[in-house]
Amino acid sequence: METNFFKSILSLQVAGNWKINIAKEDTEKLIVSVLFFNDTIGDDARKKVPPILLKGTPEELDNGFFEAITEPVKDTAMLFANMEQFLKEKEQAKIHSQMEKDDILKRDKEKSELQKQYESAMKKADELETAGKFKEAWMKVPPADLYPEYKDIIHARKAELSDKFPIDLFNDPKTEEPC
Repeated sequence: METNFFKSILSLQVAGNWKINIAKEDTEKLIVSVLFFNDTIGDDARKKVPPILLKGTPEELDNGFFEAITEPVKDTAMLFANMEQFLKEKEQAKIHSQMEKDDILKRDKEKSELQKQYESAMKKADELETAGKFKEAWMKVPPADLYPEYKDIIHARKAELSDKFPIDLFNDPKTEEPC
């Protein structure tokens, strides 16, 4: 007796494992349960794939077994391949998402640090102004190019402080006489 059963299974060219159970229903009929599965897939949805159930006489099963299971098994193999691809892409998305979150946290931290430096410099300038040290206060006002969002405030503050500088008798344009 020669059969091509295993050659036929191999010819389906699907990656996975098989569980085939055969039970006798009555004196003339068999019930064949074919479960195609793949344990290498990390998604638990793979466990929800039902077996293919075939009922018939031995002659009917001999003649139609592979025709009945070919398409469902190929579809299941494709489903498993898609699940695995999905899991890989999902993992990559997680990694990229975490990298993006880390970048945002880093930018927020840098921005917060710059904000603290700005506030500290402006506070020091206020203290020096209160002490009557206008030139030193002007020097402590941070540069506008480091804090573009505060550019107008910085320019106004520097102008306000420079107006309070003591008059320089040697370079004051009001006291110079024309030659």
